[in-house]
Amino acid sequence: MKWERLCALGLELPGVEEGIWYRTPALNVRGKSFVRLKEDGASVVFLTDGVDEQEFLVESQPALYFITPHYAGWPAVLARLSKLRVAEARRRLEVAWRRKAPKKLVAELDAERARR
Repeated sequence: MKWERLCALGLELPGVEEGIWYRTPALNVRGKSFVRLKEDGASVVFLTDGVDEQEFLVESQPALYFITPHYAGWPAVLARLSKLRVAEARRRLEVAWRRKAPKKLVAELDAERARR
């Protein structure tokens, strides 16, 4: 996976725009960042639903997910772009998006999916 492909997947979600977070490329929803490219250009930071989810991802898929001491105890996980696949990227993007998206936007997405 390349950052550009991850951005294209993220832009499929409502209200998403490209931006900058901590001086690195990021995806934002209504001005709030939810995923960013790390300075190394080889990994990304995804927000998670909590530290329990972070720990589960790191333990269950260590080739893909990891953290550094900076992220210990914070609801986020690092992912290696080279190991990230489309289905997993979509899952992580949506989880992170839901943490930052306005409730109205989340409700609209859920209602649209329910209509399908």
